[in-house]
Amino acid sequence: MERVSAKLLHDLWRLGARVEPEPLRRDGGSIGLYRSPCGLMFFHPAAAGSPAFYQAFYERFRGYEMLGRQAATRGDFRAGAALARPGDRVLDVGCGEGAFAALLPAGARYTGLEPHGAPRASPHVLAETAETHAARRPGAYDLACAFQVLEHAADPLGLASAMVGCLAPGGLLVLAMPVWPSPHTEIPNNLVNLPPHHLTWWNEGACRALAARLGLEVARVEALPAYPSQAVVHWTRLLCAPRARPGRRVRAGWRFHAAIGLAYGAAKLLAPVLGLPPGARPLDIVLVARKPARTLIATGT
Repeated sequence: MERVSAKLLHDLWRLGARVEPEPLRRDGGSIGLYRSPCGLMFFHPAAAGSPAFYQAFYERFRGYEMLGRQAATRGDFRAGAALARPGDRVLDVGCGEGAFAALLPAGARYTGLEPHGAPRASPHVLAETAETHAARRPGAYDLACAFQVLEHAADPLGLASAMVGCLAPGGLLVLAMPVWPSPHTEIPNNLVNLPPHHLTWWNEGACRALAARLGLEVARVEALPAYPSQAVVHWTRLLCAPRARPGRRVRAGWRFHAAIGLAYGAAKLLAPVLGLPPGARPLDIVLVARKPARTLIATGT
């Protein structure tokens, strides 16, 4: 679909976000954006952000604090919490400081995984990967969630498979990811939706293909209505004169960069006052799928 210059992308992260985009190399040639037959958009080679990148990124933009403040109004959190019942064992992969726990019903037993080690995390947050946890606690959960996590993984199928390994028979997998097309994919040079931060963009076909590969029964796939904390993205898209188009999602030029920067700066001022603009479209998609209650074993006669 498109070739993105690693040099340009590296410079945009360093100059625009003031973050070193490890492991992205300035002399890395180019990165391809591809579309699979199921509809998944993915970058290759898939170089996921390093722990040092995420530590700097979240410190620079106070990411953990922001996620904690937004928890109660986040549509993905609310969709996941609505599926939990009192007494359920709930796993939250890539949980940050565990803000999702506050939305669960009384009596639900929460465990969060944050491999990068979130500051000020509760004792219920473990600094380990889903793969390590699945090996240690197979089939231990009734609900396994990952909110805005799968798009960061170089191997999303492997991550989702590890989460399924953590589920008891009949348990639910809940995944929320950025949807495309959306205002996110219409803003050019939108770093939060580019490597090494986001490596995949999702739609209904991609979600259903993932569930099929995992052997799960799809309960629901739907785009989530826009929610208040997404207002900055929507205003940026409305105020930004340049538009990202197929083949031209990442572009060079100081006038081009200035237009995007001014739109983002104005959006940050308008969003707290005006909230979501009228007609705000979804930015996320949620997949809810069930692990089979029992495994059928074929026998010969």
